[in-house]
Amino acid sequence: MTQRTAEALALLKGLGTPTALAAEAGSGSPRLKRLKVNSHIHLPPNFSAFQTVAQAIELSVAQGIQVLGVSNYYDYEVYGDFAESARQAGIFPLFGLEIICLIDELVQQGVKINDPGNPGKMYICGKGITRLEPFSAEANRLLSLIRHNDSTRMREVIRKLGEVLAQRGLPIPLTEADVIDMVARRHGCPRQRIYLQERHVCQAFQEAIFARVPAGERIEQLVKVLGLATTPKFGPEDAVGIQNEIRTQLIKAGKPAYVPETFINFEQAWRLILELGGIPAYPTLADGTNPICPFEQPVEKLIANIKARGFTCAEFIPIRNTPEVLTEYARAMRAAGLVVTAGTEHNTLDLLPIEPTCVKGLAVPEELKDLFWEGACVVAAHQFLTLHGECGLVDAQGQPNPNYPNAAARISAFKSLGETVIGRYLNSK
Repeated sequence: MTQRTAEALALLKGLGTPTALAAEAGSGSPRLKRLKVNSHIHLPPNFSAFQTVAQAIELSVAQGIQVLGVSNYYDYEVYGDFAESARQAGIFPLFGLEIICLIDELVQQGVKINDPGNPGKMYICGKGITRLEPFSAEANRLLSLIRHNDSTRMREVIRKLGEVLAQRGLPIPLTEADVIDMVARRHGCPRQRIYLQERHVCQAFQEAIFARVPAGERIEQLVKVLGLATTPKFGPEDAVGIQNEIRTQLIKAGKPAYVPETFINFEQAWRLILELGGIPAYPTLADGTNPICPFEQPVEKLIANIKARGFTCAEFIPIRNTPEVLTEYARAMRAAGLVVTAGTEHNTLDLLPIEPTCVKGLAVPEELKDLFWEGACVVAAHQFLTLHGECGLVDAQGQPNPNYPNAAARISAFKSLGETVIGRYLNSK
């Protein structure tokens, strides 16, 4: 963890004692009004729409976001830059993570969870992580395992992709080091922070193709190397479209540069989130795919499925959803005693608005904005309490905080405390 991350966590801890802030939250004093919030973005060097942390913060300020959560994969050194920039801009930081795991029995049953292309593959988020210095031995072990698996696979993907392109008449001799150098140059970040993702690899090969093949010859070359049977929808300068086609036509399962992924299991992912002090949260896809994944349809089945696995929190990326389905799912999940949060990810090059919107830019319904604000406050309260060594929304085993008679009372109390924590932070700038 960087010194700046440690300072940010110390600042959040130093807003007051849990007893004092709980008393303030329960005093009946005027509550903090609902603020604009985004609980989930990815920052570089994760694949991201943002060139830099500064750009993400500048856009958030310009668009009126006052609570912002980061949920990167597998390396958290950038959180120090994020926390410092957020502090200077008057934005409350939420710290999180994202993990991919595999549930063997659902693989065998062919059940698709929240990845429409891969049975048994589950994305999981951790909200409100605070145990970043030092990592526990178990957190270190699990992170090292994940990083090793991912790095080994990306190295092989790069090798196979280069071979396929060369066999099809377009030699692009990139190495893992070349791709890491591309990411480091783009974001101005240290190489040791970089853990490659498929989108990084596709971007590096797309940029190399653009450098090698003149625009007037690109479509003909790409049709050949991608094995397309029809005229492509992308143009010769459509960098993002070409990156997506490289990924779809060459890297995905069943394609010539595919390399099987090696995932940790659900129990390991759950343990890592808890080792880092977070709240396990289920990222809900819903009508982000058609048809909706069997694990998630209908919403009552989804609620039963995730509660059976111990989740107390669910997250949405509303840009995937229609307002109607988002309302159906978020309303039902909250009524079932789950905390709900929302974000945008920004894990493609599309520079979307920072405040979450539904599909085609339609507004998130006001009642859901209230729920997502509540969720952000709950996460803020959890961060604050765990920094003080107290039980947050869940304990070290992922069980709901036992100091409340039911989920409704727990969420209400955490919302009030979170509002107080956020208000103290913003007023102390």
